[in-house]
Amino acid sequence: MIKVSEEAPDFKLEGYYNGKFKEYSSKQYKNKWLVLFFYPLDFTFVCPTEIRGFSKKYDEFKKLGGDVLGVSVDSKESHKAWVEGSLGKINFPLLSDFHKKMSRDYEVLDEEAGT
Repeated sequence: MIKVSEEAPDFKLEGYYNGKFKEYSSKQYKNKWLVLFFYPLDFTFVCPTEIRGFSKKYDEFKKLGGDVLGVSVDSKESHKAWVEGSLGKINFPLLSDFHKKMSRDYEVLDEEAGT
């Protein structure tokens, strides 16, 4: 388990934000505050509430020198369809951990469910 004061595992994932696909990596956020949250899947009933909540508070995170990234095991294309459909525009990228490496590295993957 990753503990407080330990270095977070590196990551490099593709994501979707503001109409574009882009690669995001831990190196981009080195020496910065980063709120990194994981959610199971796009198009679920509970997740939109939390994701929209982070989006509404995004400016406050930025004022404090932080940034926000959301991560799930869905594809970047699924993120695009969700944002452009029922989720709506959000103020930060959604990253695709399609191969589940980051979720394993951060010890948040439910292996049985695959999410």
